[in-house]
Amino acid sequence: MARIIAGLATSHVPAIGAAMDLGRTEEPYWKPLFDGYEAARKWLADVAPDVVILVYNDHGTAFSLEVIPTYAIGVAREFPPADEGWGPRPVPVVKGHPRLAWHLAESLILDEFDLTIVNEMDVDHGLTVPLSVTCGQPEAWPFPVVPLSVNVIQYPPPTGKRCFDLGRAIRKAVAEYDDDLRVVIFGTGGMSHQLHGERAGVINSKFDRRFLDDMTRNQRRLIDMPHIEYVREAGAEGIELVMWLIMLGALDEGITEVYRHYHVPASNTATGLIIFENDAERAALAKAS
Repeated sequence: MARIIAGLATSHVPAIGAAMDLGRTEEPYWKPLFDGYEAARKWLADVAPDVVILVYNDHGTAFSLEVIPTYAIGVAREFPPADEGWGPRPVPVVKGHPRLAWHLAESLILDEFDLTIVNEMDVDHGLTVPLSVTCGQPEAWPFPVVPLSVNVIQYPPPTGKRCFDLGRAIRKAVAEYDDDLRVVIFGTGGMSHQLHGERAGVINSKFDRRFLDDMTRNQRRLIDMPHIEYVREAGAEGIELVMWLIMLGALDEGITEVYRHYHVPASNTATGLIIFENDAERAALAKAS
């Protein structure tokens, strides 16, 4: 039986990827940000998942305003890095896990989540930056990935509750998969930022830190948070944080926060990272050791 053992949420700021690609991570502006990712890299290498389900949003590369799926799952064998206007990032091709992806698609659709099934898809910084900050710059990514794209670009995006409920359905689907896989789920995007208009550059560290706290302390507040509160408090692009709730919903009721990192600014964005492990998995490992 497959099982989700842990979840990780992180921002996916494109400038972070560019700083890595251009070898600028040790510059004074970037070093404090990247120093905070080292513990997450070690943690993920130690956990060594068999597969990662990565929740992210496309930024107009695989999808456009012509077609806007609320949820889309990639079922291909591989996903090339997208050309976002300055050429594809110099990172490895993302290898998929078609068998698990098709199982998730079937289970989630039969659980009444209307996923779009995508057989061919380029992946942009929304997916590749989270891999870079947690895996570094390897010749090949150390695990296959099931991409799950969420519309948080064009109104209306899904609610936090719907995202959390999708996470619960993902947990159920993984548990019904017949191979013995250890799965980590990523939620990506955020934190507070706005890229346009009169409020461009807005950052609300008080909101961000409370959001991180309430991932464990008061999940109900986050699940029930309306769209307008994200926009008012965290900027228009702060709505990306609903994708963190998919990760949260996919975990057990009993979880332990094992690491967190928060930094301002990265480009014009607040960045956050938080890692949870399921208590049952922690107990089993402790017993085995």
